[in-house]
Amino acid sequence: MFKSILVPIDLADTDLAKPAIATAATLSQTWSGSVRLLNVLPMTPVMLAEYVPADFDEQQRQTSEEALAIVARESGIEPSRISSVVRQGGIYHEILEEAANMKADLIVMTSHRPAMRTYFLGSNAGHVVRYAKCSVLVVRH
Repeated sequence: MFKSILVPIDLADTDLAKPAIATAATLSQTWSGSVRLLNVLPMTPVMLAEYVPADFDEQQRQTSEEALAIVARESGIEPSRISSVVRQGGIYHEILEEAANMKADLIVMTSHRPAMRTYFLGSNAGHVVRYAKCSVLVVRH
């Protein structure tokens, strides 16, 4: 049923992602599926561009790819069944784009308990749930 699972990860808080990774690992094993870890880097603001090194975006991407490789190794998922990708842009937009590109059957992501501000502004998880073309499992932290 779930052959292709996407797990967005915030590398600034990998502990938050652990329940989603564990859930994806179990589902991928149950359904003989694959898991793709995704990290989304924010765009460097134009007003900061002159103050950062010319290869700043590339350095960030490389650091994120290395960190995702570590998370993948520690996930307990067979190496042949897990991959990772780093994208740059708006968080929920890039999650939805990656899900479409890989034809994901399921997006598994964690979310904090909702605060009052997220009821009015919406959260990234909320946007993904509303606009994803596949099933979304939100694991509460």
